[in-house]
Amino acid sequence: MLRDSIAPLTSPTGSIQTPTTQQTTVRLSASGDHPTVLTDIYKESVNIAIWKRELDADLQHLTNEFLANNPKFQKSVSVSPSDAFAALEYATDGLAPKALLQNIAELVDMFCCLFELDYAGLRLATLESAMCPRFHTDKVPCRLVTTYSGVATDWLEHDVVDRSKLGHGSNGLPDSESGLHQSETDIQRLTCGDVALLKGEKWIGNEGGGLVHRSPSVASGENRLLLTLDFG
Repeated sequence: MLRDSIAPLTSPTGSIQTPTTQQTTVRLSASGDHPTVLTDIYKESVNIAIWKRELDADLQHLTNEFLANNPKFQKSVSVSPSDAFAALEYATDGLAPKALLQNIAELVDMFCCLFELDYAGLRLATLESAMCPRFHTDKVPCRLVTTYSGVATDWLEHDVVDRSKLGHGSNGLPDSESGLHQSETDIQRLTCGDVALLKGEKWIGNEGGGLVHRSPSVASGENRLLLTLDFG
């Protein structure tokens, strides 16, 4: 079980301490090919932890079939580790492959274990265009994202971002022209299958350090299957 690979270190909503002295914010990425890397999200200096996961070929094939047959599928449900599979099977009208539902249920179990949650807010959606095309941060403690098919999430390292250019600070200019970042080579992209924890602005002590990210551009005629998990 994936649950055996990770365990909570401390609560992100109450036990992580806000620094008592004003210091320059340093935020880094952590990545690895084992799920234990996700526990690095508890490190104050880390605002994205990436489990570089390769999806099984059979799972990819079944997922792509589901995506082709359900190009407009979108569901948001609250799930617990004990009922995630059944809730997803009901939400997908029994049409989604069981291998996909089991894989998602294991991530729900891992996510809830890591953050000591009874429930997680789950969103599973097929997307044919960028859902959030501008770079932004999330006003949440932490969000899990993974792409089961298609292109995955774009993100920026903390030290290449001019945060004054986020949102209205862009003065209506595209991110590529506003000065938010200096070069297209600054843009990082997750790989399909990767499981990433994105630390948000509401993680205690992470104000001004939430991961800057966006939905990727999707080519005409293509789509992607995205899963997100949030604190329930």
